[in-house]
Amino acid sequence: MGTLVLNGATSGSTTIQPTDAATVTATLPGATGTIMVSGNMPAFSAYLTGNQSISATTYTKVQLNTKTFDTNNCFDSTTNYRFTPTVAGYYQVNITLGGSNAAYQLISAIYKNGSAYLYTSVPTGTGNGNIANGSCLIYLNGSTDYIEFYGWQSAGGVFAGGSVNTQASATLVRAA
Repeated sequence: MGTLVLNGATSGSTTIQPTDAATVTATLPGATGTIMVSGNMPAFSAYLTGNQSISATTYTKVQLNTKTFDTNNCFDSTTNYRFTPTVAGYYQVNITLGGSNAAYQLISAIYKNGSAYLYTSVPTGTGNGNIANGSCLIYLNGSTDYIEFYGWQSAGGVFAGGSVNTQASATLVRAA
């Protein structure tokens, strides 16, 4: 096993030079405590490919079946449609939910461990469609906690498919 030499500079650059390998330079922020580095920070973005039929006045899990990206393979887009991150910390979680028609009330919901955590409602209006956006910061323990996305509409119809209509994402903001 070799020796590790750290040569720091006031600019934030640190040269890491193992005695048995080439020199590597890393820029570290001026911080106290744990510093996260790219590579172990779970993040995903997924969307509903086609329209999903729904019943009136029933909370229905959104079947986000296509991943845009999934950095740590923590989002299940085939069975449970849930995000179960492997790093404990605080996550920014977002949902955009497209409904059938603006004449119907639409609610998007973020669930943590099977229970509602955040509701966002779009009231009844007029027009050709509805979009309910929700966003919150949630602590997840990195092992058993998970996030799911639900929707509710005052009349039957569909959640609108397509990446611009119905999508969700989450990213680690700060490790615990």
